[in-house]
Amino acid sequence: MAGATGLSGGTIAAAFAADPRFDLTACVARSSAGEQVQGAPCFATVAEALTEAEFDVLVDYTQADAVFAHTMQAIDAGRRVVIGTSGLTAADYAKIDDAARAARLGVVASGNFALTAALMTRFSLMAAEYLDWFEIIDYSRPKKTDAPTGTARELAERMGDIKKPAFEVDPATVKGEPGLRGGSVNGVQVHSIRMPSYSATVTSTFAAGNSRLTITHDADSHSADILVPGTLLAAQKVMGITGLLRGLDNLL
Repeated sequence: MAGATGLSGGTIAAAFAADPRFDLTACVARSSAGEQVQGAPCFATVAEALTEAEFDVLVDYTQADAVFAHTMQAIDAGRRVVIGTSGLTAADYAKIDDAARAARLGVVASGNFALTAALMTRFSLMAAEYLDWFEIIDYSRPKKTDAPTGTARELAERMGDIKKPAFEVDPATVKGEPGLRGGSVNGVQVHSIRMPSYSATVTSTFAAGNSRLTITHDADSHSADILVPGTLLAAQKVMGITGLLRGLDNLL
């Protein structure tokens, strides 16, 4: 468990330690290196854990600037990976998929491991098959460093794979400030709002003629309990997967 003392990682590490289906054999957290975390030895780096501990799956809830290297290190060491850290791009995931397939190992990644977020994603993908107009609004707390969130980025990338949304005016050619029409992720416009009073919300909005459909996922970003069932499911299912699988909804 990488990130085993963080808000999300700590909750998930405790869940792995308490679940008889799993053996938590190593944790990674610089602040607790050399100690025991949830009954498992804790290392300063993923590289150390890969060398010193035996385990089948690395579960990563760390930082956007570290998760790609952690994943590639784990694959090189013959371990499977569950990625709960946001911030990776489509190009990063393509490299991970290539490496995992070459090693005949599985990687499961999801912008959000909450079951409710997985269902929001699945329903939005269904709607994108039938409706031509859609955009995404992504809300989070002010200190959220990545924009969009992993949930919104994954949603936009996957919706854009189904089809590119309709526009009467290409957002890139808007007069004035084109950025005010949002950022484009795989051809889908995403608008990120970072303000107090917001927690973690992603809304996909669709239109057909004079009717609209809005699909929203809200969550308390200060509680990681909602991530536990999906993460544990991914840690089980990744053992039977080869290559990269993105989206918890694909495991339900």
